[in-house]
Amino acid sequence: MSELVTGDAVVLGLRPAKLPSRALALAIDLAVVGATFVLVSIGLAIATATLDDAALAAVSVASFLLVLVGGPIAVETLSHGRSLGKLACGLRVVRDDGGPIRFRHALVRGAMGVVEILMTLGVVACIASLVSARGRRLGDVFAGTLVVRERVSAGRVAAVPPPPPWLVGRFAGLDLSAVPDGLWLAIRQYLTRMHQLDAQVGRSMAERLAVELATRTGVPVPEGVPAGAYLAAVVNERQARDARRVFVAAQAGSGVPAGGAVASVPGGSGPSVGGAGAGVPGVPAVEEGGAAPAATGFAPPA
Repeated sequence: MSELVTGDAVVLGLRPAKLPSRALALAIDLAVVGATFVLVSIGLAIATATLDDAALAAVSVASFLLVLVGGPIAVETLSHGRSLGKLACGLRVVRDDGGPIRFRHALVRGAMGVVEILMTLGVVACIASLVSARGRRLGDVFAGTLVVRERVSAGRVAAVPPPPPWLVGRFAGLDLSAVPDGLWLAIRQYLTRMHQLDAQVGRSMAERLAVELATRTGVPVPEGVPAGAYLAAVVNERQARDARRVFVAAQAGSGVPAGGAVASVPGGSGPSVGGAGAGVPGVPAVEEGGAAPAATGFAPPA
């Protein structure tokens, strides 16, 4: 996932946020930070009423830096790029390569934000965001980050292509419990966009994702299996397991006995109905002696 970019360095599956949504998120963040700063200032004024002018000035500068500068930096670092305003607007700060930001990215963004947002009332940030093709302000440019939209309407979500027939069920015994959600998301984004990528870029992405997935599962990628086909087969296996769990839960809730209708699937991947996924959504049905559809976009190894 750390290098999940296209040839134009655009994060797969995520759309750069434009000025209106970023401005709304910034307004929410500034309101929260401003209210916090006022409360902290009142508390410090009461607590330091007996100090001299030099000490009061030092405390004021420290509170300004800690609340108005350090606060947003800490929030973005701990939340991996989702402040309160960005969370409300469905936005997130990510690296140019699509990975989560770290402290150094948040630090550069926060330091530049003092100049282009606080000191210029946001004028510089607005101009930079309007000029940039991806809506980046100067802090994003220097930090190597990008603000993207996390929430996308369901109608725009593309379906994951099915795996090649010769790989269906091959990974039934694979342990997928250690694979994080972020990696599943990255794999899904690749599979739904792989035909839009340059062949060399797409192949490189698939190989990186396949290596990371194999590391998480503890089982290497089988020899002779293309990385893209391997990813599609493992994703299909995960969808099949989810579908079987939902089916079994529905059967249990309706009072239908499990015996007879639900059989065990070899490999310990869970129960199946009527054979290899027959009747279960998301599981390709393969009858004995028959062949699954071959229109998957993957070719078998030579």
